[in-house]
This record gives sequence, C-alpha cells and structure tokens, in this order.
Amino acid sequence: MGEAVGSMLASAVAVAISPLPLITVILVLTAPHRQARRTGAASPAGRANAVAFTAGWLLGLAAPTALVVVAGTALTRAQTAPTWSSWLKLALGALLLLSAARQWHDRPRAGHVTPPPAWLRAVGRFTAARSAGLALALAAGSPRTLLPVVGGAASIAATSTGPGAEALAAALLVVIGSLCTLLPLAVHLVRGGPRSARVLGEWRAWTATHQAAILTTVPVVLGAGYLGDAVSVLT
Repeated sequence: MGEAVGSMLASAVAVAISPLPLITVILVLTAPHRQARRTGAASPAGRANAVAFTAGWLLGLAAPTALVVVAGTALTRAQTAPTWSSWLKLALGALLLLSAARQWHDRPRAGHVTPPPAWLRAVGRFTAARSAGLALALAAGSPRTLLPVVGGAASIAATSTGPGAEALAAALLVVIGSLCTLLPLAVHLVRGGPRSARVLGEWRAWTATHQAAILTTVPVVLGAGYLGDAVSVLT
C-alpha cells in the first residue's frame, strides 16, 4: 500500500495547490448575499453552492482517477514488463513543461493587472447545480488539473499492489487533490461568520497574488519528475 500511496503523492499535492478552485470556492462562500451582508456570513444559498462546488470537484477528480487506475491495472497485468506508464509519464511531463512555458509567457507584466474572467466575477450568483457543473469542468476539463490526476492514477496502476491498496491510494489522490476546496469549506463551517470571512479573504488574496508563480513552478517540478521517472525506466 505504501508504494501505491507514495507514487501518487506529488501528483495529488500538485492538484491540491491549484489556485483557481480555491479562489472560486472562497468567492462562493464570501459572496455578498443580501441576507448575510450585516453578519459577514455566507447565506444558506452560498453554503449550498460551496458544498455543490466541492462535490463537483470531487467527482471531477474521481472519474478520471478511476478510469486510469482500472485501465492501467489491466495493462500492467497483461504485460510481462509493463512500460505503458513510463511512456504516458513521458508525454505528461512534456505537456506539463509546455504548460509552464505558456504560463510564463502569458504572466502578468509589472504594472499590469489581469482582470479575472467574467464567469469568476459572476460565480457568487450561480445556482448549486451550476456551481457543481463549473467545478466538474475545472477538475476534469482543465489540463492543469487533469494532467497531474492522470499521472498520479497511472503511478498507482503501475505498482501492482493489489485492488485494495490501489483503491485506497486512488481515494487518497482524490481527497488530497480536493483540499483546495475542502479546507475553505471546513474553515467556514467550523469558524463561521466574520472570522472565517477574514481568514478566507487572506487566503484568497495570497493565492491571487502568487497564482502566476504557482502555475509556473508546480508544472515544472512535477513535469521534470515525470520525465525523470520515465527516462530511468525506458533507458
């Protein structure tokens, strides 16, 4: 079990520190709904939307994780010396490095502020269903999230540690990768009111300030790791 968990840990952490889902769920929780303006707390609708967003994110990670683990396990058992995961990681590593290079090229220049997308400004007015759909799209439809998820799931499938250990490692991949949505929601539910709004506001400000650095550095480190793992097996 330790091999399966250890092999996916870096990928899971890379997903967990994704800036966009964290900023989005904080905006949903701290949106100035009319009935909560005086207290600083999220309205029942805001809480429901945040829960729906978190559920959509969990589902968006669980679906590709399960698919890759099941398919990869079958490939591993069908081959005497399986190399499919190494070839996959070689491709994923190259794509992650290209993603980092693009992010660096498109980074905000000094003195220029990049406005957030229109959907992010409007997320506080979404319904629960629309919030869940947005999270599902961000998790399963964004290469910045999907590439590490596929890499982590492939690492699990390649270990051949048995169905129980692989299932547990896959579940941990999903849970750890969802900390970017689970932690803000937990802070709001535990602390509540103005105190949680202040803490979440600080998290949002820090994440927004360092978003470009995170989206550049994390893919470089993870992509280099994937390439190193692949080269060590294939050569």
